[in-house]
Amino acid sequence: MQQDTSKPLKVVQVGCGGMGRGWIANAVQIPELQLVGLVDVQRKAAEAAAAASGLSPGVVFDTLAEALAKTDADVVFDVTVPSAHESVVVEALQHRRHVLGEKPMSDSLESAKRMVAAAKKSGKTYAVTQNYRYNPAIRSLQSFVARGAIGPVQEAHAEFYLGAHFSGPGGNFNFRDEMAYPLILDMSIHTFDAARFLTGADPVSVYCHSFNPARSWYKGDASAIAIFEMSDGIVFSYRGSWCAEGLNTSWNSTWRILGGKGTVHWSGGDTFQAEAVKPGAPAAFTLEQEPLTVPIIPMNRTSHAALMDQFVACIREGKKPETDCEDNIKSLAMVLAAVESAKTGRKVPVVW
Repeated sequence: MQQDTSKPLKVVQVGCGGMGRGWIANAVQIPELQLVGLVDVQRKAAEAAAAASGLSPGVVFDTLAEALAKTDADVVFDVTVPSAHESVVVEALQHRRHVLGEKPMSDSLESAKRMVAAAKKSGKTYAVTQNYRYNPAIRSLQSFVARGAIGPVQEAHAEFYLGAHFSGPGGNFNFRDEMAYPLILDMSIHTFDAARFLTGADPVSVYCHSFNPARSWYKGDASAIAIFEMSDGIVFSYRGSWCAEGLNTSWNSTWRILGGKGTVHWSGGDTFQAEAVKPGAPAAFTLEQEPLTVPIIPMNRTSHAALMDQFVACIREGKKPETDCEDNIKSLAMVLAAVESAKTGRKVPVVW
């Protein structure tokens, strides 16, 4: 059922730390959204976020239940840590509010399944912010591949290399320092989700080898190599490291996608290279190629703001967002299956 578009959707946000402030900064720029509540386990964080954003102190509440009881919010933004996602999301859905939440959906597949079930039962929308999908370059590449410019996709390969010193020069503690699989659990979901987006395929199985190089400043495995079998016979490979000094890639990874008649390479930034077999090319050891252009799709908003735009439009039109929980759980399943494979040293199925 379509929503009334004459008024903005009223939002309660749970989580007002560094990431939460970024969400607030985006939300206040979107006329279709109105922040009516801020909640954080540390009330001072919510109060500081309200003050920094020019919001009234009256929007700060101690609990989500209180915020929902004292406002007529339509939507809950969940910007908490992964271990808290289920409790926040399920509570919001039980109160029949739509939810837009941070990735990953949860820290376990069982928890994510309960969240999907709660969304189905409520009849409300629960979507996840896979914000890396929302920039002109990746959406242009997806459109280019989907229209068959290089033929049916058969392989996709991504590389992510970054020397990420989260603790900073002062040596302050960061939770990633102690994670068993910091690269896979904290970062790879962006690339795994992008693989699904770019290929249009679902994961079937994975073999993952993770390791912690001698150069690493992490306690757990900061590097990994994974091979996914995808639907339609597509193979997707991933190589990455959180402790790579020199020649760092884009946060979007670098990509090479091979189709039945050509290849496209994406730098992860604004640069594309693409070639396909020239029509009528004579038989030869290597066939003559012709360059292809990836047309750029302009976007008024990007990242979280663009995703929020789509979320609002889908609620009002009664449609499912691109990153609806029923779809996004597949990206989480890729991450968790990769961890299981790394632990067991064997290929495992990806299930959700």
